[in-house]
Amino acid sequence: MALVEALILQPTTTAILLGLVFLLIVYLLSFNASSHQENKEPPGPRPIPVLGNMLQLNLKRPYLSLWEMSKKYGSVFTVYLGPKKVVVLAGYQTVKQALVNNAEEFGNRDISPVFSDFSKGHGILFSNGESWKEMRRFSLTTLRDFGMGKRGSEEKIIEETHYLREVLEDLQGKPFDTSQPLNYATSNVISAIVYGSRFQYTDSKFKDMVDRTNENIKISGSPSIQIYNMFPWLGNWLKDWKRLMTNRAHNLKQIKELVANLEETLNLGETRGLVDSFLIRKKNAEKAGDKDTYFHEDNLIITVSNLFAAGTDTTSTTLRWCLLLMAKYPQIQDRVQEELDRVIGDRQPVVEDRKNLPYTDAVIHETQRLANIVPMSLPHATTCDITFQGFFIKKGTCVFPLLTSVLRDETQWESPQNFNPAHFLDEQGQFVKNDAFMPFSAGRRVCLGESLARMELFLFFTYLLQHFRFTPPPGVSEDQLDLTPAVGLTLNPSPHKLCAVSRASRIYS
Repeated sequence: MALVEALILQPTTTAILLGLVFLLIVYLLSFNASSHQENKEPPGPRPIPVLGNMLQLNLKRPYLSLWEMSKKYGSVFTVYLGPKKVVVLAGYQTVKQALVNNAEEFGNRDISPVFSDFSKGHGILFSNGESWKEMRRFSLTTLRDFGMGKRGSEEKIIEETHYLREVLEDLQGKPFDTSQPLNYATSNVISAIVYGSRFQYTDSKFKDMVDRTNENIKISGSPSIQIYNMFPWLGNWLKDWKRLMTNRAHNLKQIKELVANLEETLNLGETRGLVDSFLIRKKNAEKAGDKDTYFHEDNLIITVSNLFAAGTDTTSTTLRWCLLLMAKYPQIQDRVQEELDRVIGDRQPVVEDRKNLPYTDAVIHETQRLANIVPMSLPHATTCDITFQGFFIKKGTCVFPLLTSVLRDETQWESPQNFNPAHFLDEQGQFVKNDAFMPFSAGRRVCLGESLARMELFLFFTYLLQHFRFTPPPGVSEDQLDLTPAVGLTLNPSPHKLCAVSRASRIYS
């Protein structure tokens, strides 16, 4: 009897092992549950093999599909573009928290195949690491040295407004496509800063380079290039990709020729523009035997290409929207011109006038908000693992800050879908800022040329509205002017024509 009691009271080795295994299982289950909770990834629609969520997206306007998804899955969610995982950020509070409050963690650029084809890791827009830091620092400092956002660039812009006015006056009020003259004008501003001189609007090489640049920006947002980014092995079968590469090759060749001409006439004691400054840094690095320098030809050519494209397209696109909206809403154009006539009269508008033109300033800002020309920003990537709003996002994950959801956030704007300059005016009619105004993005990757673009928009818009009345072509009513954007990496107005009627002749109602 004593022996039986001993066997019952003293656990066997097998029982001990079973107990330990049971405790280990409980621990592992508990640890996995805790780990899963800590590493909870953002929700999203279920992807299908190979294609991911591609069939759920409108590839012509993916930003609209993603915005609609955010209403179901929240302000932080996941989609798969083919096999590629993307985290989408929607709404002002979420985008601000990521790009501003966590600027370092969300500060890399995700470089898709087509952007890699463009830049090969060089330049400013589609690069990362020390090369990007050096090129951005150099470009920002040099552009400021040449007057970006200051009196120096103001003079260059004012000079260009006069050339543009001559072009529009020669049309004598006949209908015209706004794209080319505005593209050439804004391109000349950045050219004057980068190269040290402007080009004639009749210069065929200049016109071809601007036209190819804008065509590439349009094609880069096409459905076929989005498919290429998902499945880059399709490149040789896609006409759009071949067209992009042809345009790129022509433009880089032309930039190299311009740089070579500047190098031949380089004066170390007098810099004409950003290219001269870069060439001097490059020669100094070569003289010092610095083989690790970032001031080499590839970075120079791609940086110039980046500045030329960004400095041309976004500003001219916004100006096109400005003029189209003035033609569509003549009563708003009336108020702008009344304010200009009262405050400025016939003299040349200058940047200093902005503070005395609150309604005009509000109209420009509201155009930028509604036009929403870079609806998904350029893609970001995380620099490290991060837990954001309770969700785990792995280092190197592609992130889309959905700027369209910021600029039309119903919690930030009274009537987000309408053109309403009152969004930027207080009860006394004075201009007021809104923190949700993010057309230039925010954080580490905020637009390098924001101050220049703001100056250009103000000076071009006020000067053009001072001298011209913009109307639909004869036989076209204001209601028939279409505000549906064209397909592209940036959102241009759909093809249209306007009339620029000289205000001096007073031939308008």
